[in-house]
Amino acid sequence: MKRRPLTARGWGCLLVGILLAVAANVIGARPLLYIGVLLILLPLISLLVTYLPRRRGEVARQISTDLLAVGETSRVSMRFDLYAVGIPQGSWRDTLPDAVRGDASGEYPTESPLLRYDVEGVRRGISTLGPLVLRTVDPFGLAQREQEFGDTRTITVVPQVVPLPPLPTKVGAAGGTAQTRSSRLGQGSDNLIPRPYTSGDSRRRIHWRATAHRGDLMVRQEEEEASPDAVVVLDRAAARWARPADEPDPAFEAAVSLCASAALRFVQDGYSVDVLDSTGALLGALRGHEDDRDGLMVALATVGPRGEPRDLRTLVGSTPPGPLVVITGGIDEPDAARLSTAGAAAPMLFAAGAEPGALQAAAAHGWNVAPLTDAGADLESAWSDALPMAKAPHV
Repeated sequence: MKRRPLTARGWGCLLVGILLAVAANVIGARPLLYIGVLLILLPLISLLVTYLPRRRGEVARQISTDLLAVGETSRVSMRFDLYAVGIPQGSWRDTLPDAVRGDASGEYPTESPLLRYDVEGVRRGISTLGPLVLRTVDPFGLAQREQEFGDTRTITVVPQVVPLPPLPTKVGAAGGTAQTRSSRLGQGSDNLIPRPYTSGDSRRRIHWRATAHRGDLMVRQEEEEASPDAVVVLDRAAARWARPADEPDPAFEAAVSLCASAALRFVQDGYSVDVLDSTGALLGALRGHEDDRDGLMVALATVGPRGEPRDLRTLVGSTPPGPLVVITGGIDEPDAARLSTAGAAAPMLFAAGAEPGALQAAAAHGWNVAPLTDAGADLESAWSDALPMAKAPHV
């Protein structure tokens, strides 16, 4: 909201001056006229003092975390270099988007150009911080001026990740993906044997220790290990969820949070994870690298209900996964009965707003099921309820 040039004190001073000038003319009291004129001139002089100085400034922001999760707090540090005649009196505030909240304001510092404040993620999305607003007032507090300085800074708020317990047993070898294969020229994990450099090798793969030892360029020869595959499907079909509104749907937010949490849980357990939506679009492929995780979280930061669902067997393909997690919204009993496990070794189904009988119908077709509430604190309980039972060892 844009502030008026005069403060409440300034408007009061101007109004009293006008009233005194009128009263002086009515009753013929010249001293009142002098006082009234003085009170009228003071706000006008204050406006000149406040608005005449030319100012320019530069703002540089740093955020302590590149990706801010919902419910997480991060520190924003700003360097505000103001070029002006004299040190203005007033306060500063940084413009915050709806995705975060915090006290981004304070008195303008007279010694250090560094400004700091904390923000908390409250809504997924990619937003911007800024611009910085400087509010200055004259020494009498009669006039005020607001100026915007500096560029904005992008801030990405990602879904909250909830720690989940692992599956009771390692599954996935039955799917044919638990083999180990060797790749002489590939770039996989660092189970390495140095080999001589050949034309076409990336210099980023140079093994400097072996190069120094042998005196010739040596590169990493990598052993690429395949781990059991896991698939996480976020059913974001528009028909499954409440219509988009100004406020986020708590049930869909819980589904997105569970999607991220399940994918990262499988990565910790050594799985290669593909995260898909119900249309077959790849939201993320996790192969144990930090960049993969960040890519998935950024994709989930902006995901919303959209499109029509496709058959799970089409999404998964011909190779059955080990764990298969499907997170959906409102489904009825016929929908659940048609939901194929696609041959997965450990199929898990989570539904927010499932109609009566829907989860029972899915369980009858081999799914491990659990209802999904809109409270993030219950995600761990829902996950535990849907975990497949550990099989007893064969004697």
